[in-house]
Amino acid sequence: MKKALKISGISLLIVILLLVTAPFMFQSQIKDMVKRFINENMNAKVEFTDVDLSFIRSFPQAYVSIDDLAITNFEPFKGDTLVSAKKIAFTMSVKELFKKADEAIIVNSINAENVLLNLITNAEGVANYDITKEKENASTEPSSFAFDIEDYKITNSTINYISQESNILFKISEFNHEGKGVFSADKSELITKSDAKISLSMDGSNYLNNNPIKLDALIDMDLNNSKYTFKDNKGYINQLPIEFHGFVQLIEEGQDVDITFENPESSFKSFLALVPETYSKNIENVNTTGDFKVKGIIKGKVTDETIPTLDISIKSNNASFKYPSLPKGVQNIVIDTEIKNETGYTKDTYVNINTLNFKIDQDVFKSSATIKNLTGNMLVNAAIDGTINLGNIAKVYPVDLETQLTGILKANVNTAFDMEAVEKNAYERIKNSGSMSLSNFKYASEEFKSPLIISEAAITFNPETVSLNSFKAQTGKSDLNATGSIKNLLGFMFSNKNLEGNFTLNSNTFAVNDFMTDAVETTTSKTGTDKKAPTTKESLKIPAFLDCTINAQANTVLYDNLQLKNAKGTLIIKDEQVNLQNFTTNLFDGQLALSGVVSTKTDTPTFNMDLGISAFDISKSFEGIELFQKLAPLAKIIQGKLNTTLNLKGNLTDDFTPNLTSLSGGAFAEILSSAISPKQSEVLNLLGSSLNFVDFTKLNLNDLKTRFEFNEGKVSVKPFKIKYQDIEIEVAGSHSFDQTMAYNAVFNVPAKYLGSDVNKLIAKIDDASAKNLTIPITANISGTYTKPAVKTDLSSGVTNLTKQLVEIEKQKLLNQGKDKVSNMLGDLISGNKTKKDSASAAQKTAVKDVLGGLVSGNKTTTADSTQTKTTPKDAVKNVLGGLLSGKKKQKDTVK
Repeated sequence: MKKALKISGISLLIVILLLVTAPFMFQSQIKDMVKRFINENMNAKVEFTDVDLSFIRSFPQAYVSIDDLAITNFEPFKGDTLVSAKKIAFTMSVKELFKKADEAIIVNSINAENVLLNLITNAEGVANYDITKEKENASTEPSSFAFDIEDYKITNSTINYISQESNILFKISEFNHEGKGVFSADKSELITKSDAKISLSMDGSNYLNNNPIKLDALIDMDLNNSKYTFKDNKGYINQLPIEFHGFVQLIEEGQDVDITFENPESSFKSFLALVPETYSKNIENVNTTGDFKVKGIIKGKVTDETIPTLDISIKSNNASFKYPSLPKGVQNIVIDTEIKNETGYTKDTYVNINTLNFKIDQDVFKSSATIKNLTGNMLVNAAIDGTINLGNIAKVYPVDLETQLTGILKANVNTAFDMEAVEKNAYERIKNSGSMSLSNFKYASEEFKSPLIISEAAITFNPETVSLNSFKAQTGKSDLNATGSIKNLLGFMFSNKNLEGNFTLNSNTFAVNDFMTDAVETTTSKTGTDKKAPTTKESLKIPAFLDCTINAQANTVLYDNLQLKNAKGTLIIKDEQVNLQNFTTNLFDGQLALSGVVSTKTDTPTFNMDLGISAFDISKSFEGIELFQKLAPLAKIIQGKLNTTLNLKGNLTDDFTPNLTSLSGGAFAEILSSAISPKQSEVLNLLGSSLNFVDFTKLNLNDLKTRFEFNEGKVSVKPFKIKYQDIEIEVAGSHSFDQTMAYNAVFNVPAKYLGSDVNKLIAKIDDASAKNLTIPITANISGTYTKPAVKTDLSSGVTNLTKQLVEIEKQKLLNQGKDKVSNMLGDLISGNKTKKDSASAAQKTAVKDVLGGLVSGNKTTTADSTQTKTTPKDAVKNVLGGLLSGKKKQKDTVK
């Protein structure tokens, strides 16, 4: 016995070892099998991370799984994902693994997880799922795989169908489906269970949005005739049960469909079940009267040209409902809606909402509409007539509102149009008439710091425009009064066109802060850690759909700590930009003119503005505007008026204030009548102590004009001149927004200001040029405005001045000597005998001889045979010597 158990244990262990190790021997064979199937059948790029084989997981069958499958298209959908799946698993008999390459492999079950299927038809009608390779003699070649499926399952998957040709998007999400049956038999039954959420949009309009559906069906399969008949089944749309009967048969042209359906119950509670549970809440205890019936017939062939005919009706008569927890109910509900197609052509499908009426208290609301040619040039004809007290909505229906609505909405509107007319602005084919009004409306949300209260709003519908006859509203400190016109309202509502309009807006007080919200920062936790990811903020965006012009005027605009009086201008909003034109306002006892552009087309909002400032009070403006403090910090000590033109461009922060570090631009500034307080400035205090001849309290800044440029936080000031008494001062340099300075101030100082020694020297010289002499003294200013550093070249300037005065004295003496020579020569030449001679006879004779010699060109002059020869040079020396010596007589040393 022990021996038998031992042999059995060893045998079992061997079998287990074989089951565990055998898959490794077949691994390459399985991969080759999958690759062979792909290459033989698909015209697309197929990738997967691994193929696994197990004999234990589905024993006694083999279990084959493909991980991370991805199928991507070639042209014209190159790179687009057709199919992706986290895992696709098959079960098959172990013997299938030993078949030859040309033998079909039989698969018994399929299980797919997290499948994404994208089915796309482009504008030219080409489908991305047409990837099957065409084969020669396809009927004679066996397939690599044959299916003898007994069960299959698809879990947590998504199917997208996109028709760019018809502008249709159909989506099935959170799709779970499983089926059990015998597909190898000629006739058998298939038991299926399905649940999913469906969404449908056509031409940009949502008709279904994540509506839950469920279907449990028992289907007869006639595989010989490819016919599938619904036997015992029930589906759910939201919570509304629907029973199906009929069949679907595959035919050569497509499918032949003959299905009827209806809701098994007729209570009006079924209508509430049609509403998504998120909105309808628990309907079990809702009190209802009246009936509600949905039924339909879908019959015909699905081919490339046709669809089945449709006859679907949704009806209710004189119904009502009331939630037990709410104070009011809805009465006199009448619904009569039809969805029909009588020809089998898609373009002939239409929807008739013959009646949709209800009553709440004494307010009656009536409406009707017809929508035709759904997939082509859609035709719409609708009428609304009624009154709704908005405050009653939450009293009759369990809708989750962030804030309680109040107000009375009245409408009497008729419209008839086709979508092509809307898109092409063919107003002759658009028929709008009627009016709509809203009164005592109150709305509060995170978008407004205070509730928005609309006391009155009235519009009139015309074929081309919607006239805004009145709009009176208030929020916080702000009041609004507007009139105007709206163009293309239907195009905005139905075809994603821009909303166009022209408005006139008036306000007594407009507080910008009332329309700003506090930024909410969010953090997200990082997977596997307790740390938080960086916080993110979303900047304000100018809506891309707005294309309007607003002529605005406000008596007072409150922005941050500023009060703008009598503000008016034009705002042109288009293409995610606001173009501000001819905006003027009174500010700081002067006037501001503004024009420019604010844009949110990029991730970071930008602006480019031109400002014209006239007669601003300098101290007030530099105290109230941070930008001015950065551009000219010293201006805070000036009392006076300012004119300037200023260009600014840069980025905006999340709350639409300028990001100072990003600014660039330039300005031309002019200071009018002014006075300064130098004691308030460390820079002027330090300059005053270094240059004691300047009293900065008497500095004259009247009519000062200067230009400066700034970029990335640095301000460059072009040279400008100011005057203190008879001292001219030229200033130039730069500073940063962090108040770091690099300036030069050149003082052209008259000599008289440079000390008593210099003044004594000037008095001794007694010369006009000395008295008018000026010396440039340079002051280098660095450091910051709160901790400045000043260096001057005053001592070297005084030294240079002294040298200049000495040179003037020297030149003066030389000029005096020249004058004496000139006077004597003049007397000699003129022959004046009445004037007393200022030289001796010998000197006169010598000069004459010299002049004669110079004129005749002789180098020597002979007096007689006994006299010594005298050169002109010597003679001149003698004459000049006598003149410079100051002697009137000189003994003649030559005999």
